[in-house]
Amino acid sequence: MIQSPGILVTILAFALVLGPLVFLHELGHYLAGRWFGVKADEFSIGFGREVAGFTDKRGTRWKFGWLPLGGYVRFAGDMNPASQPSPEWLSLPPRERAQTFQAKPLWQRAIIVAAGPIMNFLVAIAILGAFAVAYGKVVTPPVIGSIAPKSAAESAGLKPGDRILSLNGRQVEDFVDIGVFAMIRSGEAVNIEYQRGGQTAQASATIGSLTEKDRFGNITHRGVLGIGRVASEIRPVALWEAPGEGIRQTVGIVKTTIEGLQRIILGRIPVSELGGPLKIAKVSGEFLAMGPVQLVYLIALISINLGFINLLPVPVLDGGHLLFYAVEAVRRRPVEPQVMEWAYRGGLVAILALMLFVTFNDLGTFGVWRNLAGLIG
Repeated sequence: MIQSPGILVTILAFALVLGPLVFLHELGHYLAGRWFGVKADEFSIGFGREVAGFTDKRGTRWKFGWLPLGGYVRFAGDMNPASQPSPEWLSLPPRERAQTFQAKPLWQRAIIVAAGPIMNFLVAIAILGAFAVAYGKVVTPPVIGSIAPKSAAESAGLKPGDRILSLNGRQVEDFVDIGVFAMIRSGEAVNIEYQRGGQTAQASATIGSLTEKDRFGNITHRGVLGIGRVASEIRPVALWEAPGEGIRQTVGIVKTTIEGLQRIILGRIPVSELGGPLKIAKVSGEFLAMGPVQLVYLIALISINLGFINLLPVPVLDGGHLLFYAVEAVRRRPVEPQVMEWAYRGGLVAILALMLFVTFNDLGTFGVWRNLAGLIG
């Protein structure tokens, strides 16, 4: 087992991962706002008291907050959490009011809000597409190369040479699809459609569970069918194919994320699997220790998750704003300020509660609670 990276490496890796992603997310909002003529008052990386910053010729204050766990762009006219016109906004001179966020049509405000998550997805697509061009696309046919003893595959009667066609009706095109499907379905029943000797057949099995310890001592649990792959082929990816390959991989990761979230909500995956900033910092340090290529790949994964999470229809997040804009488009009038204010308060409480919960999980992962129990006991 390789020793975990030191605290300085972990902090450096966390900054290298989260800092650029937050900047690019907020840059998406900022660039879309500038495109539609909205003045930005502040562009902040991090929250809390300003540590350093400067004001550009457009009057935008670019600054760093002491708590580097996020960031924001404050547009002119965006004077309250619900982004509702306020007396201060109404008192602005007409020329200044025209440059504010609230003066813009609904569709422009929606694009400005959505531009942040979209930027995160574009970053991931660019990284994954570049990796495909640099290293090629690994293609492994969904053909069984080996069967693990006493595994789900063995109990289903599968044999080496069988070609998996579908799992619970979901088409399988690559061997990776099998691993992704089983990974988040430990203990669940699965109907397997396969082909043997040109004949199609079906079998049922219960996906097994595998507990593994990685090189840093992290213990993970995942579902497995107990099958090995056949030889893989590396296919070159042309430059013009890179965007499509990046989009394909990004969509696949988003689908897996949605399925994992659904299973957590349904109780099929323990909530202890959820991680927060501390876990991200730890994983960042480990990926940095493995090399810059692995760290960049982690940046792509976190960028996808950052974009996805921000699109959830939760007040305070970008998705919450978009939800209210959708309601406004249907009703042809904004949601009442009191309703939005209470919704944003509730959303803020929910986000803070989630942050506390995942931090509690992170501390448990690091063995803090176990060590405290040992001291008390």
